[in-house]
Order: sequence, then structure tokens, then C-alpha cells
Amino acid sequence: MIAPPERSAERDAALDLVLPHVADLGWTRSALRRAAGPDADLLFPGEAADMVEAYVDLMDRRMVERAAPVLAAQRLTQRVRTLIATRLALAAGQKVAARRAAFVLALPVNAVVAARCTARTVDAIWHAAGDTSADFSWYTKRAILAAVYAATMLNWMNEATSEEAALAFLDRRLADVGRIGKLRARLEKGFWSRPAAS
Repeated sequence: MIAPPERSAERDAALDLVLPHVADLGWTRSALRRAAGPDADLLFPGEAADMVEAYVDLMDRRMVERAAPVLAAQRLTQRVRTLIATRLALAAGQKVAARRAAFVLALPVNAVVAARCTARTVDAIWHAAGDTSADFSWYTKRAILAAVYAATMLNWMNEATSEEAALAFLDRRLADVGRIGKLRARLEKGFWSRPAAS
């Protein structure tokens, strides 16, 4: 598991304060100072990338916390769906900030930060969903979910996409993954049941 960025109540509070200013000023030192005071930028010495990584981590934690009460009664795939749906609900009204965060992470200089953010989010979802795999499927599950999550977030970030449309998109992606899994199982069963060549 990848270690999280620095966490503190002060950093969390500053992120909540800066969000309304990101639409106009971006993930910048100016936005942070306007929102949380002249010395607030000291909380994020890595500037934009530092703020965005902390923001993604904060959203991960809030996603897991909010979804936790309903997960126990659900099956694994439904838990994954609930967690991602919760993430979208938490980000309601933050599309501009999310788009600007995605732009920061898309910069080549921030490629490592972007990879860490995706890996931590996907791992948080699988861990909260109760996945206990420890074999090669640990990697394949996370790779597949990373693709589903990224596609869903990109779809949701479109200003014209409603929450209902984004959830319908997510459901289609999860259904595709389910069909691929069933096909793979059938193919593997067929392969291993073939008689050995004489």
C-alpha cells in the first residue's frame, strides 16, 4: 500500500476553505491564501500538486467513511459501485475544482503524483469493499478498477453529465467488467479441460 500524503486537521480545513476559490484561481498559492489566510501556503509546500494530492486523499477518506454503514449488507460488486457513487456525491458542486485537479495531475511533471493518487483511491475502494485477494488477482483487480474509475470520473467531469448519467455510465462499465470476467472463466475452464495432446 502506498503511504498517504501528510494528514492533519489544519490541512483538511484549508482544503475545504480553498475549494470555492479554485474555480477562479485554480489550485494555487493565491487561492489558498485568499481562503485560509496569508500563511496557509505553508501547509502545502509542494504547491498545486501537494494540494491536489491532499484533496484526493481527503476525498478517499470521506468516501470510505460515508459509505461504510451500508457496505456490510452488499455484495462485493455492489460495494464497489456504492463507494464510487459516494465519491461522486461528495464531489457534487466541485466539478470545476475536479477538472482543475485533473489538469494538474495530467502535467508530465506530476506523473508520479497522479499515479500515486489513482493507486491509493483504487486501493481504498477495494479495501473498503472487503477484497482480501493476495495473489496475482490483487494486481488485475486494481488495474481494471483504475480504468473503470478513471473513465467514470472523466465522464462525470463533463458539465453536461448529470449524476444519474454518470452512475448509468458506471453501471455499464461494471457490467462490461462482469461479462469479461465470466468470459475469461469460461475460456480458462475450456483450456484446462482439453485433453492433452498425444
